[in-house]
Amino acid sequence: MNKEPILRVRIGIEDSKRLYDNISKYYDIFGFIENKPKTKALEMAQIKEGEKVLEIGFGTGWGLLSIAKSVGEKGKVCGIDISKGMLRITQTRLKKAGLLPRVELVLGDARNMPYDNNFFDVVFITFTLELFDTPDIPKVLSEIKRVLKPGGRAAVTSMSKKASGLGRYFIRLYEWAHKKFPYSMDCRPIYAEESIKEADFKNIKTKTMKLFGLPVEIVCGVKEK
Repeated sequence: MNKEPILRVRIGIEDSKRLYDNISKYYDIFGFIENKPKTKALEMAQIKEGEKVLEIGFGTGWGLLSIAKSVGEKGKVCGIDISKGMLRITQTRLKKAGLLPRVELVLGDARNMPYDNNFFDVVFITFTLELFDTPDIPKVLSEIKRVLKPGGRAAVTSMSKKASGLGRYFIRLYEWAHKKFPYSMDCRPIYAEESIKEADFKNIKTKTMKLFGLPVEIVCGVKEK
């Protein structure tokens, strides 16, 4: 059976920048709902002391806070995001925790990242891949693979298009909202595991969970040595 196509993203990067700049001060009010799958993804990534880790789409910095603690003083953490508002809040959060010297933050686009080849041990991206339009998802995954060391891990958390039973109803409801309000419901469910496989990552492990009835995929893959 052919799988249903994922929806296209209907807003551009400049609109996304404005959206996340505008909501950055309030994002933590509802952003906490992402914490449980984000924590599970960090567990699957198995970040170790001394490793180099990149987070794409770091938002208000809760993931970077945990990553910076995990890698310790000998590790290196980088974060890339398109939003100046999110970057400012993350800087403040890391500074209060005494971890800002351990983290390098960059304003940038994950489709063309300013990092060397084979540099990171882990790349972490949560509820961000589904923000990219369909043709851009392979580009982002290709960039992730480029900056990872051979044997490095990619940990991806995403709303999932894969569902059965009641989950399919919640997907359709969300997709209706995405089409009706593209500037506020800017992401949509995707096939995360299939995308990771198509990008030729190996040793793929996947866990699924639900957020308010919507299926979520947490996928970890390894760049072949």
